[in-house]
Amino acid sequence: MKVLMLVQSPVAGDSRVLREAATLTAEGHSVHIVGRDVPDGFDPDDGVTVESVTRSRGMRPPGTPRGAALASSSGPKAVVRRAGRWLLLPEHRQRTERRWRDDAARLLTGRPAHDVVHAHDYNTLALGEKLARQWSARLVYDSHELWFDRGLPGRPTPLARWHGRRTETRLAGQAQVVLTVSEGIAARLRARGLRDVRVVRNTFPLAEHEPPDLPDAPAGFAYAGRIGPGRDLEAVVGAAARLSSLRTVVAGPADPGYRLDTTGVEVLPPMALPDVDRLYQEVGVAVVTLTDTCENHRLALPNKLFHAVRAGVPVVAANLPELHAFVLRYGLGRLYVPGDASSLATAVEAVAADYTGYVEAVRKARLELAWERDSRVLAGAYADLEAA
Repeated sequence: MKVLMLVQSPVAGDSRVLREAATLTAEGHSVHIVGRDVPDGFDPDDGVTVESVTRSRGMRPPGTPRGAALASSSGPKAVVRRAGRWLLLPEHRQRTERRWRDDAARLLTGRPAHDVVHAHDYNTLALGEKLARQWSARLVYDSHELWFDRGLPGRPTPLARWHGRRTETRLAGQAQVVLTVSEGIAARLRARGLRDVRVVRNTFPLAEHEPPDLPDAPAGFAYAGRIGPGRDLEAVVGAAARLSSLRTVVAGPADPGYRLDTTGVEVLPPMALPDVDRLYQEVGVAVVTLTDTCENHRLALPNKLFHAVRAGVPVVAANLPELHAFVLRYGLGRLYVPGDASSLATAVEAVAADYTGYVEAVRKARLELAWERDSRVLAGAYADLEAA
């Protein structure tokens, strides 16, 4: 089947989108992605084709490069600027997402019909549903997050969230298949009346990624992911001060305007996935940190959890319901109380105290927590679509 994927995230860095596209092409489908901010010359391989629609640069001050963190500032002007940003952010997000949809729709005008429109996340769903109707195509909704239960910067918008959930349910109700990342989110979507909700976790392929033998004790702990609010990085920095004998590494792209005192922490730029594997194996422990500030976090199973499993290293994860059940079920590491640096440091010490035991538990879980398993769920969903 001819599959059109729609995604507003930067495609080159969205491992879930690229894994799914590669799986579908391996199953004999053709996949074209319309995404965002695709670098010149980017080739996802596997026969997947990509086009880019650029969103606005956001509310970064002029001259601020994408992904750069702003230095802490103070004074009346800074206070006014932060207050204005807090007030206007919700409308700004809506405008930039709507602009992407409008530009993507223009890009696709007059194009041949596809058999399946695969809409990644709510911010592509309206366009995906419209194209599916226009082409008499099948619609797949891929909910990476519990969209209207995320913790977002900016002023609260309870009415908009209520309206958004209703709209999401109405549009997603037109989908033949709904995909999501965890059983917790799947249960919420089913409770809203959505049919055929299937879980495709954010796992990673194991092929050619056999982890090396690790030492008997970790050298430190690392966070690899977005550097911004909601990631509980303040707890990571606080734990670093209590664990001065261990390395503390934070790697990833920084949100503009996010301020974090990184004293005692090694800060590294964004890394390719194989480099993150090596970082995890070098330090020995991966931290999967989130704040307990929204339902989306409580039901999340982040990429970095499964990335640590592929790398063969134990985790220290936020004690939130979905992560709690998952980490304890497989014995992948220890849990800490979100927002509590002392709790995080204690959990790292507990992993270090039985390091070889946790490493062995992770190795035993690798085959079950791998993309080779989750890809079969995705392939099965598309086989059902083709047979219908």
